[in-house]
Amino acid sequence: MVSRESKRTTALHEKLQLLRSITNSQALNNASIIVDASNYIQELKEKVERVNQDIAAAQTSGHPSAKPMQVTVDALEKGFLIGVLSDRSCPGLLVSILEALEELGLNVLEARVSCTDTFRLQAVGGENEEQESLDAQMVEQAVLQAIRNWSESKKRE
Repeated sequence: MVSRESKRTTALHEKLQLLRSITNSQALNNASIIVDASNYIQELKEKVERVNQDIAAAQTSGHPSAKPMQVTVDALEKGFLIGVLSDRSCPGLLVSILEALEELGLNVLEARVSCTDTFRLQAVGGENEEQESLDAQMVEQAVLQAIRNWSESKKRE
């Protein structure tokens, strides 16, 4: 029968070995493993802080590391397939884009939108019957202008 103390010691040893492998420690004694783990945690905290600072800088100042929005417009038989993608959330952008499409005389027939952590819009816009003929470039320019207007309004806030 194995004593409780022996089980506890074995469990502690296994956990320290797991900690050693997770932190890529080369240490052999328990105290050194814990010191290496503490240093590893501190390094991770510093990396997280740097990433958070980079994200904040990119969102507030248009930092070069911020990826621009991707806009695609493909002509369909009767209308357009419109796609907008950003790697960050963009509160209010959907309304700006829909207003721009309405000004062009496009009816949004179907749309899929996600604006939680990123902004993603896929929409099918159909032309009104009495509307003058549009091409994909005109629609793309209108969407890009809506994005610029939205961006400018966010900078003023």
